[in-house]
Amino acid sequence: MYDVAAVEDVKEGEVLSVLIKEQSIALIRVGGEVHAVGGRCPHKGAPLRGRLHCHSKVHGDVVVCPWHKAVFGVRDGKVKEPVAFSSLPVYPVRLVEGRVLVGVSPISAGEAQKCMEDSSVLVLGGGAAAASAIYTLREEGFGGSIVLIGEESLPPYDRPSLSKGIFLGGPDKVQPPLLLNEAFFAHHEITRVQGRVVSLDCKKRRVELADGRDYSADHVLIATGGQPVKPALPGIELDGVMTLHGVRDARQIAECITGEQAVILIGGGLTTLELASALRQKGAGVTIIAPEQAISMEAQWGREVGRILQRLHADNGVAFVTDSKVVRICGTDQVEGIELDDGMKLPCTHVLVAIGSEPCRDFLPDHIGKDSKNGMTGIVVDKDMRVMPGVYAAGDVAIFQHEGTFCRVEHWRQAQIEGRAAARTILGLPRQPMPVPWYWTQQFGKKLEYIGWGGPFDRVLIEGDLNGFDFMAAYMRGPKVVALVSAGRSSAMARAAVDFDDFVAKEVRTTVV
Repeated sequence: MYDVAAVEDVKEGEVLSVLIKEQSIALIRVGGEVHAVGGRCPHKGAPLRGRLHCHSKVHGDVVVCPWHKAVFGVRDGKVKEPVAFSSLPVYPVRLVEGRVLVGVSPISAGEAQKCMEDSSVLVLGGGAAAASAIYTLREEGFGGSIVLIGEESLPPYDRPSLSKGIFLGGPDKVQPPLLLNEAFFAHHEITRVQGRVVSLDCKKRRVELADGRDYSADHVLIATGGQPVKPALPGIELDGVMTLHGVRDARQIAECITGEQAVILIGGGLTTLELASALRQKGAGVTIIAPEQAISMEAQWGREVGRILQRLHADNGVAFVTDSKVVRICGTDQVEGIELDDGMKLPCTHVLVAIGSEPCRDFLPDHIGKDSKNGMTGIVVDKDMRVMPGVYAAGDVAIFQHEGTFCRVEHWRQAQIEGRAAARTILGLPRQPMPVPWYWTQQFGKKLEYIGWGGPFDRVLIEGDLNGFDFMAAYMRGPKVVALVSAGRSSAMARAAVDFDDFVAKEVRTTVV
């Protein structure tokens, strides 16, 4: 064992990073004990150091990744909440005469006891929710058969990377990181089927594919996500009109759009802004048409943050049209431009549409998962992600209630959390409270993070340097903080992701002095 630190140097609530034989190890103190786990998050390699040790009401003592908020147990290193699909190694520790001694060989982690070996699960969809459900089932000991049916040939992959510039290196470089690789599927004996589901008999839990194949199981998880919405515009079917949903779309953008071309983006959300950032870095001319919001993201993030985001884009050559909408895409066979409702015509070679997505549920009977009171498209689930006995839904397609309000949260980490929750229901494990949704965006080298349920707010309190992208914004509804947006505060947002209410109470200023 190696003498790495004095016990008094390992502070409660802090993670002390040490290096032993080129291995990064994180030391965490809980009372009189010191624990040692891997010092980098297995998801993207984020260093675990600083104020990242938290106490979770659900999971006890945890360490949380500052980049993408994966949560791990301090004592066992296991994933407690997404986004990681691998546990942290745990190292032996001894405290001798006020010193911390750590071994370099990880403690062997025992496998979960096998259960439900005669049961079967059918997972529809190949995204984040599906991957998280499959990972959780096997990690918790599910010994039955698992079949994953998805339309894409790739295993589940990191879809958010598609809009953040993965296509900048050319079509051959568009290889998004896999969430679960081929070795995982082989080792855990999971069958992958490529095909399109055309019908689901929920009572019999039987699906039929477009090519006539059919599959049935004891449990069916619907994690089919959504598809981009295309507006009913003249010219919408012309060559050069694109959306971004899968890796095939990203490769098309990489292949077709060059740095000498002009591109029109229709939409005002984060996908549009991320695409604008990536395309400008490629050298393309970019104009965003977003009449629904004069200030980018104002409805979601408020006027103050929206203005600095829009200024960031303008400073990098992105043009905005916010007082007119597109009425026609011009061209004979190929896009040549767009026409606005004020008569103005703007030339371009490509039009990218990013105005939202529609949940994929066309294989279901109309009455399944519908609730006339919510007026939303998707599949309504109960608090356990259950649609009906033996049928579950998770991810972008799922609608659930939070504090009496119907929600459909279209974000990557949230999809994984819901997939995990559905798997726990299948396994008969206790329900865990759903954490407050978190997501992030990267634009022109600036990272912003959001945590909240996306509800309304009436004022915004900002601490820090807004223009310098080093701030924390608290979104208030009456006296209550309902959301946070930050830049340059990744460790703070990691603590907020573990226990939002406790973080707000202890670390967020809600009084103007």
